[in-house]
Amino acid sequence: MNCAAIPRDLIASELFGHEKGAFTGATQQRLGRFELANGGTLLLDEVGELPAETQIALLRVLQEHEFERVGGTRPIRADVRVIAATNRDLQAAIGAGSFRSDLFYRLNVFPIEIPSLRERRTDIPLLVEYFIDRYARKAGKDIKRVNKKTLELFQSYPWPGNIRELQNVIERSSYFVKQKFSQSTKAGYQSSRH
Repeated sequence: MNCAAIPRDLIASELFGHEKGAFTGATQQRLGRFELANGGTLLLDEVGELPAETQIALLRVLQEHEFERVGGTRPIRADVRVIAATNRDLQAAIGAGSFRSDLFYRLNVFPIEIPSLRERRTDIPLLVEYFIDRYARKAGKDIKRVNKKTLELFQSYPWPGNIRELQNVIERSSYFVKQKFSQSTKAGYQSSRH
């Protein structure tokens, strides 16, 4: 679940569910992500964007393994493994007062830090291949690979937008590539249908 994509006033309902009548528009009971993931795993992407009141509720469910639906009074048990991801510096957010230190330490059980794309340029060819396959298929095209010169350009570019920027470049380019073309096309792609 992308925490940054959910409006602040709906995030608690999305995570913990809500009871009928809990707020305007709550016409029926709704199960939240913790209840739906019971016995499994829940990915909280962009966890650093959670509002303070939701951080408190999340801390409770991580510590006590229970929560209440919005508008509810009955505690609900939760057996959920949580994987949290963020591109924010949570230590700096703690210092700024926008992220709870107790929640950080509760989430930081087994940290995995992934370096930015500019720090692992050797991954670029594999990622380019993956994205070409994905977006060529989506566009109904038979694009197999990027030529060497374009790949070198990709590897020398700093990618400030990280993998998402690379993904967007490949997706956008896949729409402009013709089905048949020569090696010297502007986009730098090679098709298997010469």
